[in-house]
Amino acid sequence: MFPGLTTQPEVLMQSSLRITAVNLNRSEDSFDEKKANIEAIHLEIALDSKPGTQHEVSQVSLSDLQDDCPDGGITAWLVVFGAACCAFGTFGILDSFGVFQAYYEQTLLQDQTPSAIAWIGSTQSALVVIPGVIVGRLFDIGYFRPLFIISSLLLVTATFLIGECTQYWQFLLCQGIAVGLASCGAFGCASTAIAHWFKKKRGRALSYMGVGCAVSGTIFPIGCKKLIPLVGFPWTMRILGFTVLLGMALSNLTVKRRLPPIKTEGKLLDFSVFKDLAFTVFTLAAIFINLGLYTVANYISTSAIDSGSSSEFAFYFVSLFNASSLFGKWSGGYLGDKVGALNVMVPSLLIVGVVTCVWPLLHSTSALIVIIIIYGFCYGSYITLPVVPIMDMGSETDVGSRVGMFFTFQSLGVLAGPPISGAIIARTGGFKEAGAYAGSTVFLGALMLLFVRHFLKTKSR
Repeated sequence: MFPGLTTQPEVLMQSSLRITAVNLNRSEDSFDEKKANIEAIHLEIALDSKPGTQHEVSQVSLSDLQDDCPDGGITAWLVVFGAACCAFGTFGILDSFGVFQAYYEQTLLQDQTPSAIAWIGSTQSALVVIPGVIVGRLFDIGYFRPLFIISSLLLVTATFLIGECTQYWQFLLCQGIAVGLASCGAFGCASTAIAHWFKKKRGRALSYMGVGCAVSGTIFPIGCKKLIPLVGFPWTMRILGFTVLLGMALSNLTVKRRLPPIKTEGKLLDFSVFKDLAFTVFTLAAIFINLGLYTVANYISTSAIDSGSSSEFAFYFVSLFNASSLFGKWSGGYLGDKVGALNVMVPSLLIVGVVTCVWPLLHSTSALIVIIIIYGFCYGSYITLPVVPIMDMGSETDVGSRVGMFFTFQSLGVLAGPPISGAIIARTGGFKEAGAYAGSTVFLGALMLLFVRHFLKTKSR
């Protein structure tokens, strides 16, 4: 019809594809418009009979989606808000277990030893991280929504059922196993979803999510302590259950993934990630850090009582720790985006190591208050950032599996650290040796992170 214009459908299709792809790369349209253009490409390609073409464009399209990470906007920040609500709901019960431990020993589980009761909390904490590799893989392959909904429903149901428990095995099943598994599924999905929406501001986004943990870690222990004498244990758990329900409902309404699922084959445990030296050393460093990171938080109340503080006041050290960690999480995430996550993590850990070694040498209540505030702030500055380097060590498409592998293996330190410190305290009858042990492991982990920082800096040149 027109001179120089071919009428062959195949050539027209290829020309249209090239024009659309060029426009996609050069366009300054909004993120949603680019996503629409990508969908248009897939529609055109579906009409092309040449084998291999759709796969090649799918890779280009997925890469373009990754490069167009929003790093802000209403939808992205709503995801962060929902993730913070999820953290509030999941970690409220987890961070309040010290209150439950004391209450169970005195009332409902008087026939059980303190060590046996402690296994409820240990099981709960362990199951938050150990199944992380399964949650990460399910997230990557597209099962985010059903996993998130089921985990949320299980968490709320288990919280209500705790108030109806009377036997040890019932508490272990509901509070230990059910709450732990549900928290892993919900929290794992929410934290990984942030990687789909933030890249340059990822540390800040994760720190805002961590604020939810700190708020519930401050409010829930005090709420349990005050409510149980007033309304009884069953109604206390019902009130907490409705609070968790509100947080998880808001989370389910706002948290969503951005990138399409990936097709993956192979084993559930993808050990190929350990071919990356930086990832391997980083994971080992996290294990050593966790061996000593929680010693102060777990035993400062006991040491305060031994130093002359009243048992009623010593209880509030947990809330002081969580409250100070709130400010650390916020500032750590902000600084992490400005100067780099590892540049914030290493100094924070060095201070935590010093505090851990010095803590047993202090015996006045005022000195211990200062120590727990410093420790909480630096702990908060560190604890929200380890996921950031892990997310940056690869593509966003398989971030769930990578983060899951990291959480699963670093949980070895979480599981072994507090019992080792407790065994040292029981053997020596004091806290000095435990403080020295825990502080040393934190120092060692910080030095290993310095190596990771140097390696990544050299690799990027």
